[in-house]
Amino acid sequence: MIGKIILVRPRGFCAGVDRAIDVVETCLEIFGAPVYVKHAIVHNTHVVGDLEKKGAKFVEDLDEIPSGEKVILVFSAHGTPPSIKEEAKGRGHKVIDATCPLVTKVHLEAKRYANEGYFIIYVGHRGHPEPIGVMGEIGSESIVLIEDASEVEALSVPQEEKLVYLNQTTLSIPDVSHTIEALKKRFPNIIAPPSSDICYATTNRQYAARELGKKCDLVLVIGSVTSSNSQRLRDVSEEEGAKAYLIDDESQIESSWFVGVETLGITSGASAPEYLVENLLNYIKGKNPEVIVENLDVLKEEIKFPLPDDLVTM
Repeated sequence: MIGKIILVRPRGFCAGVDRAIDVVETCLEIFGAPVYVKHAIVHNTHVVGDLEKKGAKFVEDLDEIPSGEKVILVFSAHGTPPSIKEEAKGRGHKVIDATCPLVTKVHLEAKRYANEGYFIIYVGHRGHPEPIGVMGEIGSESIVLIEDASEVEALSVPQEEKLVYLNQTTLSIPDVSHTIEALKKRFPNIIAPPSSDICYATTNRQYAARELGKKCDLVLVIGSVTSSNSQRLRDVSEEEGAKAYLIDDESQIESSWFVGVETLGITSGASAPEYLVENLLNYIKGKNPEVIVENLDVLKEEIKFPLPDDLVTM
């Protein structure tokens, strides 16, 4: 029987996710349904489902938009190669870019360093839309992607005089640190971006998850498997000694997880809505009526991002 539940903060939506969802909802209010969205606006199945009910249509390819139609097309928070945006405009679609400003920062860094003659080593997950967007900003001759430190030794670069590393915003800080150490050892001239590419929300949620992992036998992380930042929350909780599982919602819970568990921790990824936490909490309380619920406030967040200018001026 679980005796205590600890809810950690910060958790859940970050400023970039809030903004991206607001973009889609604002487009629906201004233009009406349907509003098309290239890729999942954020990596959470519930958020996507909720927006679909309101009239959003999610596509992975521009060819999925009915031929001949000119539509409102939102690009997701993860960033998109500029070639795709230009193609969409060429087809007559009205393009609204919901890319997180912190991801846009990395796009701009990549373009600047490439223009200055640097070769970029980008640390990220292959196939994830964020690195695809960043790498689409510049020619393939100026950038290479690696996933972790194990790939550094075999890495081939065209020149070693001007090297810089950039990284996906949602990675684990320890993982990136190990990779950067390996890069600096192999390439002494490599430089860092002016400020870390790991976003504030990723950093804060990972730090909070570590504190939670120290206090709990089991940590449940609410988030979708496609969410990189949610995956990292599970990882860092486990690194602190807790069992940890990533779930979309309470329906994925297995009773065997709770054997011997006295203290349960709950957190959620940056793309997971708060109502999923409330649903999970009520589910656990229903099976453990005497459980005590505590809040663990680790950090306070007050960052907000404005809507894109295209929508503010309407």
